[in-house]
Amino acid sequence: MHTQSNTALGITLNVIGSILFALMFAYTSLLHSLQGNEMYGWRILLTFPCLTLFIILKGNWQQVRDIYTRIFLDRFFFLTRIFSAFLIGLQLWLFMWAPTNGYGLDVSLGYFLMPIIMVIVGRIAFKERMSRLQKISCIFAILGIINMLVISKTLTWPTLLICLGYPIYFWLRQKTNTNHIGGLWFDMILSLPISLFFIFNGNIGSIELISNPETMWLISGLGLISALALGFQSLSAPHLNLTLFGLLVYVEPILLLAVSILLGDTIKTDEWPTYIAIWLAVCTLIIEGVNSIKKNTYA
Repeated sequence: MHTQSNTALGITLNVIGSILFALMFAYTSLLHSLQGNEMYGWRILLTFPCLTLFIILKGNWQQVRDIYTRIFLDRFFFLTRIFSAFLIGLQLWLFMWAPTNGYGLDVSLGYFLMPIIMVIVGRIAFKERMSRLQKISCIFAILGIINMLVISKTLTWPTLLICLGYPIYFWLRQKTNTNHIGGLWFDMILSLPISLFFIFNGNIGSIELISNPETMWLISGLGLISALALGFQSLSAPHLNLTLFGLLVYVEPILLLAVSILLGDTIKTDEWPTYIAIWLAVCTLIIEGVNSIKKNTYA
């Protein structure tokens, strides 16, 4: 059971993480000399040591040791770690690639849709009952999806990758009891080989890095922001119930949408019904969440 102080701490950590993710989304516009793949590579490479230090300072290294022990005790557990790293690696790559390739709004739409999909996944995978407001929220989301299908005949692949990939990732973390910052650390270490491949196959070489201190500092800042964002989000998870965690997911896409518009993306006239429907779905879930919190507070 979550106390009010723990819940407040979880909310604070989660919101800080969302702000840092939005900052990183905008930060990519400063790295003109790097392509999306390279930005992902440097992000993972520099996030890993920063995240390691963050875990040690926060006293969470036991979580890493526990997972390491489980790898030798359960022969199938390591396969779940590889799949988990693959899922989060795709998401982190898309996060860096999208804003510099004209898919910023598609990614923000994916994040708006993701909690709705998580409700559906929870209903199917965990047999969770859907409340009346959750059903109404899903209806709004479905209407938005239908409008997008009418416009483009299909949802864009970045939107689908976000709204479908993340629920599967979160489901896997819960099923394997790795929904903490130690589990994230293992995802990062297994992603390192791919990150090195992107770096060594990029257009920017080590000589240019050494001769251009500004680029080197910008890349280092990317790793620091990434580690802090992922760290704060992972630390918030144990302090939040699923309802509140789902609500807080919406902080990030709202910020990402604002950043995308600031970076030059625009919402087309025929796309507005989709966004309005999604926002109505969001508002419906927020109403339910507020009611749930009030009931828990006064129970």
